[in-house]
Amino acid sequence: MSKIKDIKAREILDSRGLPTIEVECYLTTGEIGRASVPAGASKGKYEALELRDNEKRYLGKGVNKAIKNIEEIIKKALIGFDVLNQKKIDELLIKLDGTENKSNLGANAILAVSLACARAASAFCGLPLYRYLGGIATFLMPVPYFNIINGGLHAGNNLDIQEYMIVPLGINTFKEKLRAGVEIFHTLKNILKKERKSIGIGDEGGFACNFDNNEEPLRYLVKAIEEAGYESGKEIFLAIDAAASNFYYPEEKIYFLKLEDKKLTSEELINHYENWIDNYPIISIEDGLAEEDWEGWQELTKRLKEKIQLVGDDIFVTNIKRLKKGIEKKIANCILIKPNQIGTLTETIECINFARENDYKIMISHRSGETEDSFIADLAVATNAGQIKAGAPQRGERVIKYNQLLRIEEEIL
Repeated sequence: MSKIKDIKAREILDSRGLPTIEVECYLTTGEIGRASVPAGASKGKYEALELRDNEKRYLGKGVNKAIKNIEEIIKKALIGFDVLNQKKIDELLIKLDGTENKSNLGANAILAVSLACARAASAFCGLPLYRYLGGIATFLMPVPYFNIINGGLHAGNNLDIQEYMIVPLGINTFKEKLRAGVEIFHTLKNILKKERKSIGIGDEGGFACNFDNNEEPLRYLVKAIEEAGYESGKEIFLAIDAAASNFYYPEEKIYFLKLEDKKLTSEELINHYENWIDNYPIISIEDGLAEEDWEGWQELTKRLKEKIQLVGDDIFVTNIKRLKKGIEKKIANCILIKPNQIGTLTETIECINFARENDYKIMISHRSGETEDSFIADLAVATNAGQIKAGAPQRGERVIKYNQLLRIEEEIL
């Protein structure tokens, strides 16, 4: 029988050297599923709560309270449960917590258990995780969005915009997409060296040097693409994650770009983006406006939805209720999916399915504080999301996702 025998939790470190949770789910038949959860630096206001100890150890970032909740509450409730019934497991986890934002047990505790159970179930069935989650679907390999210049809360530089990405949309296989990303990344590194810019990196593995303005990184990316031997606007495109909530002042309804010392209204910032789109091969903008700026988002969508992909992250936070509001208000045309924003695998997949039913595109995403867990790579394939964000093509916690996708592509081709 596929029953849960035991659940164990431990405190491990994420890619920023801060604590997070790892859980192991043991079955009576001997299989084990292990999963760990990431943590974000740039968090949406409406994300499920990541429970921290707020005590002296680890500068308040310890997760012993969340681990205690797993060992004393969650474990007792789940022992004997059929691990193949993911929906019932997640429903029980939600019921045990009893809050809207999972603040009692902690979304980090709940998600770690949810994902570990899915891994144990896939092991019990003798199936790869993507196959267990996706069933007999014809699988689609995702297009990777490589964040190779970091800014905002992900870096210690002067950029207001948080992520500058290259997108190998015009290249056929994932294997070749990854090669292109790596070659452009290292070409950019050489360009920065020649121009005596720092090649230090940010949280997501991209370069984190200073620039003269927020547009300059786009020029560097185009230069790197061309010097690497690729064609910008045909093989390789650009994308940005503005993370605009981080430079929005709601009282004044103003966006302040410190690097240029500019205060902009929503409309003026949209004009800013439109100018970039006209001059660079940008195909996607994530969080172009703030999570509270619904009217601005409506205007942004109205003006740019036919030109590019508009990704909602902070405004939706992988939450069906907020996505429904966005659909009603005709906001964005794509949703970013981060399992730790909502807290269970079932809710994550339900949000993905709801987005697809309403013709929204889907992008699976990592967090800035990552672990060596490749779960989101399998999730992207299992759900036919078509797009994935996992950072620059370097650092183990990023590369493990890309390497897993290489393996999956070999299996399904």
